[in-house]
Amino acid sequence: MAALGLALSLAFPGRALADPTKPASSEDGKYADADGNPTYNITPDGKVDWYTFSGYRRYHSECTVCHGPDGAGSSYAPALVDSLKHMNYEQFTSIVVQGRKDVNTANQKVMPTFGTNRNVMCYLDDIFVYLRARSDGALARIRPENHDPKPQSAKDAETACMGN
Repeated sequence: MAALGLALSLAFPGRALADPTKPASSEDGKYADADGNPTYNITPDGKVDWYTFSGYRRYHSECTVCHGPDGAGSSYAPALVDSLKHMNYEQFTSIVVQGRKDVNTANQKVMPTFGTNRNVMCYLDDIFVYLRARSDGALARIRPENHDPKPQSAKDAETACMGN
């Protein structure tokens, strides 16, 4: 447990970790779990962090066509809310970046590569965090209207990544 506290204090300098089981936040409003993977923060009144809200928006602009509303799946793409129950951050990232094929007599599922799509890659962590919140049952199948404001660091990262 001490190693966990040290790792999180290095990842999030200047933050006291009162409860290491809860997500730690950095000054830019991002949250990470005990393993350092991106995660969500939803307050008891339902307010979500900016990145979860951003993930909702990006998911619905890029992913919903195949994976269905709120990650619920479709006839030709799996339910991501189920997939994230057994898929870690690295696996998710690898599949989104490189794509995946599951073609046989029973399946004809092909996930295209999104490694060069800035609308996905610039917001990959956000999409993961949103889907993680849905997968964990922490976020309902509705637009999270109550959310933190967009931090300046998110604006700066977006400008740098999108090339604006």
